[in-house]
Amino acid sequence: MSGGSPPPGGQGEDPAGRHRSDLLGIFANHRVAANLLMLIMLLAGALALYRLNVQFFPTFELDTISVSTIWSGASAEDVETGITIPLEQRLRTVDNLKEMTSSSAPGTSGITLEFKEGTDIVLALDQVKKQVDDFVSLPEDAELPRVSHNVHYESVARLLISGPSNLDELRTLARQFERQLLDRGIDRVEFEGLPKEAIEITVPSEQLHRLGLSLVQIGERIDRRARTCRPG
Repeated sequence: MSGGSPPPGGQGEDPAGRHRSDLLGIFANHRVAANLLMLIMLLAGALALYRLNVQFFPTFELDTISVSTIWSGASAEDVETGITIPLEQRLRTVDNLKEMTSSSAPGTSGITLEFKEGTDIVLALDQVKKQVDDFVSLPEDAELPRVSHNVHYESVARLLISGPSNLDELRTLARQFERQLLDRGIDRVEFEGLPKEAIEITVPSEQLHRLGLSLVQIGERIDRRARTCRPG
């Protein structure tokens, strides 16, 4: 019984006895290289997973500005022809404007301006305010238009404050927490459950007589000034 000879070409060789020079042949002749490549791939995957930015809700900002005007007692048609359409014609000249939508309802006009991505929203807000301020055809009994930048705030946490104290003491404590949160980088703090605060203004009758104004007129002026001084 004669002993058989091994077939031509060992590991990593083709049937003609030549070494294979492709990737499979290299790994067949150098098994450490395959293990090293697998280790590098695992490390790269772990590093990519560690650096992956993951959050529950994506961070985004709505690059829109709204212009709202109150005209009490006016019909929707009067609001559209007297406020909405003239304001739209002025606001079309604002730079980087992508889209503008409007709505007119009885006593209310609303215009929303959407801007192109990458627009400096601060400059856009200044341009919109300038166009609105230069609008001289506003009806006499209509309130001044209110311009605001629509910002999305992501809810971070809820804080419950309770105790045997009265509402005034709880309000003071809530305001203290508000200042601390704002100082630590929170953009906005909203309150729920607290009664709205009111400011009482007393005008002596002699002062009213000297000014030639009634309490109703004083109230209208205070309301108009308060709306003008609101942020946004």
